[in-house]
Amino acid sequence: MDEIWERAVETALDGQTDYASARTLTLDGAVKCVQGRLPPPSLLEKFQNIQHLSIANIGVSSLEQFPRLRSLEKLILSDNLRSLEFLVEAGLDSLRDLDLSNNRIQDIEDLAPLAQLKLVSLDLYECPVTRVKDYRSRVFGLIKSLKYLDKMDADENERPESDDPGSGEIDGEDRPYRMNNG
Repeated sequence: MDEIWERAVETALDGQTDYASARTLTLDGAVKCVQGRLPPPSLLEKFQNIQHLSIANIGVSSLEQFPRLRSLEKLILSDNLRSLEFLVEAGLDSLRDLDLSNNRIQDIEDLAPLAQLKLVSLDLYECPVTRVKDYRSRVFGLIKSLKYLDKMDADENERPESDDPGSGEIDGEDRPYRMNNG
C-alpha cells in the first residue's frame, strides 16, 4: 500500500524531487485508504515546508499517526473522517484553516480536540453536526480562536477573500503540486 502512496506523491510532484520547496500538495482522490489509514508519516513528513495539504476523498477514517508538518497552515480533509482525536497530537501549531466538509462528524463534542489548535477558519459544510441546535454559537464557544465557521464570522458576515489564505495568486516560487483523480 505504501508504494501506491509513493507513486501518488511522485505523480503530484510531476517529476520534481525537491520536497523542501513544495508549499502545496494536493492528493485529492489519488488513493483510497486501506482500513481508513493514512500512509506512514515519513512519506508526508518529507514536506517540512508544506503550507497547504489537501487529501480529500481518500477514505480516511482515522488521523492516527498524522504527520508532523510544522509549517502547515491549511488542511483539507473533506469527504473522509469520523474522528479528530489524533490531529492535535501531530503538533500542527501553524494550522489556521481546516476544511472538514462532508465528513461524518455528528456532535459538537466530536470537535473538542480542535479547541487545542489555533484555528481561524473551520469548514463543516454538509457534516451532520451542522444540524445540531445552536450549532454555530456552540462551535464558536468551543473553539475560542475561531474567526470563521463555514466561511462566515460569528455575526454571519461572509469571510472576505482577503482573509482567505487560499485566495490570491501563488507566485512562481511556490509552485503547487497537484494530484487530483476526482
